[in-house]
Amino acid sequence: MSDNDYVYNEATGEWLPASDVPVATAVEVRDSVGNILVDGDSVTLIKDLKVKGAGQILRRGTVIKSIRLTGDDQEIDCRFDGIKGLVLRAEFVRKR
Repeated sequence: MSDNDYVYNEATGEWLPASDVPVATAVEVRDSVGNILVDGDSVTLIKDLKVKGAGQILRRGTVIKSIRLTGDDQEIDCRFDGIKGLVLRAEFVRKR
């Protein structure tokens, strides 16, 4: 951000210089073996997982493409055929 940038603080109702606003630290998400995951990575399941509400089981070795980080250090958001809003725990995946 440049010196001319301002950020609106909703709590106080004031515009503050961007240099005065603390920068949020990114959450590090690690897979089952310690690899750092980022948005867009492909992962492989390391165990069979029963998907609640879908009546389906995702088998070990299933590849999930193009994951998205949720801001939680142990959850990843992803898509899989026939399952909407799938959120997996990072401890059950391995980066490809």
